Amino acid sequence: MLPIRAARRRLAAAVTVVLALTATGAALPSPATAAPAASLAPAASLAATAAEGQSVVAFPKGDVITGVTSSGYLTHNPATGRSWLPAAGGSPTKWPSSSTVLGTGSGDLVATYAAPANTTGMITDMATGSVVYSYYPGPSTTGITFAGAAGVSLFTTLDNPAGGKTLRMHTKDMPQRTVTGLPDTAAEVKVVPATNTHAQVTYATGAGTDTRRFLGLLDLAVGGVTETYELPAADVGTGLAVSAKYVAWVEYNPSPDARLDAAVAVTDRSTGTRQNIPVGKVRSKGVKLGLRDNWVVYGDTGALNADDSYSSDALTVYNLTSGATRKLLDHLISAATAPDGTLFARGGTVAGNEGVYRIAPGPDGVPAATQVAGTGEPTRVTLTGSNVPAVIDLDPSGGNAAMTWKLSRNNVFVTVTLRHVRTGKTVTAYFTRPLQSSVTFNWDGELGSPERGNAYNGAYTWTLAAKPLNGIGPDLTSSGTFTVVRTAKPHDFDDNGVPNVLSRDSAGRLWSSDTYYDPHNPGQLAGHETRLIGPGWGIYNQIQVAGNVGGSQHADLITRDGSGVLWLYLGTGAGGFSSRIRIGGGWQIYNKITGGADYTGDGRADLLATDASGVLWLYRGTGNHAAPFATRTKVGGGWGVYNKITAVGNIGGTAAGDLVTRDGSGVLWLYLGHGNGTFASRVRIGSGWNAYSDLVGIGDADHDGRPDLLAYDKSRNTTYLYRGTGNSSAPFTTRMYYSPNNPTVAYNHLA
Repeated sequence: MLPIRAARRRLAAAVTVVLALTATGAALPSPATAAPAASLAPAASLAATAAEGQSVVAFPKGDVITGVTSSGYLTHNPATGRSWLPAAGGSPTKWPSSSTVLGTGSGDLVATYAAPANTTGMITDMATGSVVYSYYPGPSTTGITFAGAAGVSLFTTLDNPAGGKTLRMHTKDMPQRTVTGLPDTAAEVKVVPATNTHAQVTYATGAGTDTRRFLGLLDLAVGGVTETYELPAADVGTGLAVSAKYVAWVEYNPSPDARLDAAVAVTDRSTGTRQNIPVGKVRSKGVKLGLRDNWVVYGDTGALNADDSYSSDALTVYNLTSGATRKLLDHLISAATAPDGTLFARGGTVAGNEGVYRIAPGPDGVPAATQVAGTGEPTRVTLTGSNVPAVIDLDPSGGNAAMTWKLSRNNVFVTVTLRHVRTGKTVTAYFTRPLQSSVTFNWDGELGSPERGNAYNGAYTWTLAAKPLNGIGPDLTSSGTFTVVRTAKPHDFDDNGVPNVLSRDSAGRLWSSDTYYDPHNPGQLAGHETRLIGPGWGIYNQIQVAGNVGGSQHADLITRDGSGVLWLYLGTGAGGFSSRIRIGGGWQIYNKITGGADYTGDGRADLLATDASGVLWLYRGTGNHAAPFATRTKVGGGWGVYNKITAVGNIGGTAAGDLVTRDGSGVLWLYLGHGNGTFASRVRIGSGWNAYSDLVGIGDADHDGRPDLLAYDKSRNTTYLYRGTGNSSAPFTTRMYYSPNNPTVAYNHLA
């Protein structure tokens, strides 16, 4: 902690000041004690106590420094008002934001008044809480207004016959004095401490385009302005600094790119020699200044929450003799000077984080920054929290998942990338200046750029990269993991929850196309990614997706060759199949085979087949790839009237798999499954279905939870999607196009 010593001593013994820094648009207070001695003394110097290497104390978040006394900070927070905060910790003294609170540059003396007029001004010793001096200027109708404070004096202005302001000095145990050396037409008169012998007085003359602005140095011992410097007329509230040797201010000039170029003008008080120090481009007229020996300190404010970066954002020290520079802080918010001449800056560094820094000469004589109080906030962008579920089930949420990350600042450009570990496929989202420093990625369960593919099951990584728009600190990179799970789908071969369409071309090559249903363009189903399974599939006269009949978590494939042997291809879940497994021979007796739905209610996919005599047979799935089907069971006869049978899952709204059939005249019929291997009486769906060479129960292609039907017109090489409704009397909506990845390739079979 920073110890406070309140031993009394006379103000005449105050330390000589060699640094003054601007704050809140005027010179930051430096000691101004060349006034009649008072029977009070400042507490021990903040510079001395901070140098002892004591631990960093807490500083309120959101507060800025408006002044520094010997043992405390004057701060302002729009939400909580103004305070004097003991540097060693403890309860602050508070005033409302409407009050004017000024350090006088002497010990722990603070001047306060509630309004510019018709109020009592007071100088209070904050170390003891005692009022050292008070002055009531009288009713506001007298034209008297408080103008500031320095040393042990309060200053007021009085309207004069010339239309300007007469500056008056009020000091304890002394008669009121009129400050000499100001023109009668002086207006906008303000007084703040400058050095241990002088206060700085800023004022204006003229009006409109003839306005001129000046800085005067007021000798506190004699009560007169002894030096005058003309300031840039357009730069109201420009940064000012005064030391025993120099006077400095900031000048702003428009640049061709509509920004401002800033420069520090430094004048030698003894010779009048002037030099200009380029500051660079600034975003606003917020550059603050300080002077110490042959060094000038400067830095722009507002960088921490800015959306751009300037070299002037750093608090920098410049040698007026050699031109050498050194960065002190990565950014500056506010600053003020202690009565002993030590500068305190509210800002931050990437290494030291946010807080209050003491600026004083280091071992090499160059001013350096040492942190003496901290807000607990990082200067660099950090991740302060995240909410990414360890397991994301995309089924109940309709394929959506929300992930949230909380950052220490919001002036960032954020990239969030999700990556599927097995495939390396990613999806990336971008955020610029997110509200409330919180990034929420409402992931729609898709991958790719643009997003046109559903997310695979399995392990994922997330990576968040946040680039600070203000250029302060390195980019933030953070990462984590999560797992996507979804119930296996009977027509899904690559484990991403959406159906795949298997297509065989005339050369006998089998292709697998992942489907993509765009919810923002619901008039079309598209092929997203098409991969070649392999050649040689022309030997099969039956290729049927059978669902999970092998006991794994993935859809399998059933084929029959020309000799009547039935084969099982187990799905790998990576888009392909393992080597075929022989199920058995004799399957040439069946002219139609279909599978992929559960007709017995045991949760396993079954197989249906019709023989030449029109009998429908049921092969119950076992879940054992070595013997995937139990002995056949007769469903019934009369099925010879149909040239197509297609397992479609539950499209009628019941709890079991259903079956659609097409008769010789092109009429499509629906058989609702009972869940015990039998079916209800058929329901006529409609006619005209003989235009299609293949009918495929594709599963849920449009993500509404109901199975759909794919129909292929080989003569036109055109495929359509019929979306399921869940209504047995009208189980499908009007058809929509399915657009495969390679539409010019004609297929002789779809599954």
